[in-house]
Amino acid sequence: MNRFAGRLLKNRKQTIQVGIALIFVVMIFIGIFYAFFILKHDPYLTNLSGRLQSMSLQHPLGTDHLGRDVFTRLLLGGQQTIGYSLLALVTAVSIGVPLGIIAGYKGGIVDRLFMRIADGFLAFPDTIVAIVLVGLLGPSISNLILAIILVKWVNYARLVRSTVLSEAQKEYILIARINGLSAGKIMKKHLFPHIVGHVLVLASLDLGKIILLISAFSYIGLGAQPPMPEWGAMLNDSRAYFQSMPELMFYPGLAIVSVVLITNMLGDYFRDRFDVKKEVNQ
Repeated sequence: MNRFAGRLLKNRKQTIQVGIALIFVVMIFIGIFYAFFILKHDPYLTNLSGRLQSMSLQHPLGTDHLGRDVFTRLLLGGQQTIGYSLLALVTAVSIGVPLGIIAGYKGGIVDRLFMRIADGFLAFPDTIVAIVLVGLLGPSISNLILAIILVKWVNYARLVRSTVLSEAQKEYILIARINGLSAGKIMKKHLFPHIVGHVLVLASLDLGKIILLISAFSYIGLGAQPPMPEWGAMLNDSRAYFQSMPELMFYPGLAIVSVVLITNMLGDYFRDRFDVKKEVNQ
């Protein structure tokens, strides 16, 4: 009875987490439809005669210091921030997972070479490495995405490598080798299913971190450049008007916090779903 009650409570928690995430996604799509098909504001069009207006039916969140509609720019900024974050995440996973599988399964000089490269990337915090790379490459959103990919792929490669090393010693892998299965088929059919859950958990948790990185770098001028309506850049543009119109900073800040919380909730859901406790604890 206690076990059933615990399982019911756990499933209820997971259902609530997924429900909140779905509601948030639906609200985003409704907002996008309303802003781009009903209001039809150009997020880049300036109108100095209508600057710093308060909320109205025409401008649901008012206008910024250049007279641009804040609501439209906030939604387009979400596309930029979340879209670039997903691009960086998918690219990092696409690089790290195959390298981790190969290094863990092949071993030998391949594994040793990979570990030396990984140790070099992990010798410094992700943020420090990203700042150095963006500083060398120049401030732009494309260079920031490249820097994030270069510092994030190592985490996935190391996670996959450790999983493959533990699975490769088990009997079913030895039997597959004896039966003549090629290394490619063993990796695809036997090893890959074991790492999907771990990678999915880490990726869902990492998405929030990448969103924060992009927003933070754009806020200090190393990421998205004006007039791109990225959330961190919108925070930077609104600093000078914090005393007179604090809501200009509140809206993008709330958007960043909300999306990061949703991604963390999804990460908790996937962690419970795949019962990942030890490998992904960062």
